[in-house]
Amino acid sequence: MTNNFIVTLKKNTPDVETKKFVDSVHRAGGSIVHEFDIIKGYTIKLPDVLHLKNLKEKHSNVIENVEEDKEVHTN
Repeated sequence: MTNNFIVTLKKNTPDVETKKFVDSVHRAGGSIVHEFDIIKGYTIKLPDVLHLKNLKEKHSNVIENVEEDKEVHTN
């Protein structure tokens, strides 16, 4: 498992809550790898997967979905 994750926030998440989420990622020693334009979301890198659990618990009111950032293949 990688330590990169795609985190989608709920569409109606206020900017102040989005900033709190981003600040929490940085306080956990993580970084924002990419910010999406079309959806309210980020690719984040965390030093340890345990930090993901803490982020999900702390920001459960604004997080829509979390998935591992991995390469996708088609046949």
